[in-house]
Amino acid sequence: MTRNSFLATWVLWTVGFLAFPLGGVAGGAVVGRVDSPLAALFGGAVTGLVVGTGQVLVSHRRLDPVRWIPATTLGMGAGLFVGAAAVDYGTSTADLAIMGAFTGVVLGGAQVAALPRAARHRWAWAVVTPVLWCLGWVITASAGIKVDEQFTIFGSAGAVTVSALSGLLLHWLLPYRRGVSAKRIKIG
Repeated sequence: MTRNSFLATWVLWTVGFLAFPLGGVAGGAVVGRVDSPLAALFGGAVTGLVVGTGQVLVSHRRLDPVRWIPATTLGMGAGLFVGAAAVDYGTSTADLAIMGAFTGVVLGGAQVAALPRAARHRWAWAVVTPVLWCLGWVITASAGIKVDEQFTIFGSAGAVTVSALSGLLLHWLLPYRRGVSAKRIKIG
């Protein structure tokens, strides 16, 4: 693979950050604030559906939509359910960091199961995702976003960071190969 193809696939994945605020809007439209177990579960699932779909669309066919979208939907719903409850629906920066870490543990585990079998060191996705989701929330809270409105997902500044860093990880796990779909990748 050339440097240009790496750069192009990474930039496209990073631009996929747009799915995060769109998912947040959709999740918020369905449940409003994340202030109860059902709001966290359903709002997280709707948000995960949009984010997972967006990620599949920008993955250059490295992610199988039949596996990735349901894993992201269920992982995000269950993860936000656990994470928000763990901090009693609090919105301090520390609460959001903890909520992000819990959400990331569940989401990362679900997504690892959806990664193509050819992904090398797939466990790294489960290790890194909680860190990235914690970081996404800390950046959002630090940017002055009104996090006390109890959103389903962090804002655009956090989403760009999470997308850019997860794009590097995705490339390491599943390097893009022109003309090869997620189901046929063979990594040595």
